[in-house]
Amino acid sequence: MMAKVTYLGNLRTESVHLKSKSAFITDAPVDNNGKGEAFSPTDTVATGLANCMLTVMGIKAHDLGVDMSGTTAEVTKIMDSNPRRISKIIVEIRFSCNPEAKTKKILEHTAKTCPVHYSLHPDIERDITFNWD
Repeated sequence: MMAKVTYLGNLRTESVHLKSKSAFITDAPVDNNGKGEAFSPTDTVATGLANCMLTVMGIKAHDLGVDMSGTTAEVTKIMDSNPRRISKIIVEIRFSCNPEAKTKKILEHTAKTCPVHYSLHPDIERDITFNWD
């Protein structure tokens, strides 16, 4: 087991990573009966894509001798209804480095082949932008 999720009441959960004991909470969004005081469960899915992309790019960048420290990703999640679901995830990555063209291509390919990208339902549209310093 890697995590334990507890329902705290009032549409809030707490997730604890069992090995490290780090934790985060989620709240239902305001448009779905919640307080919206923390990430919603669907927010964690959308940001999970950016987390995964940056992580695998960081691994590849290290192998290529490139320092990506300070690179950021802004994430926008678009919801649909009937059924309520994520319909689109927009990720805009702003790099803190500007390597040669071949390295950029490798890193961009690495991002688009991360495990979360492959795990998302194919109906979820992904709009990924890479902005190099």
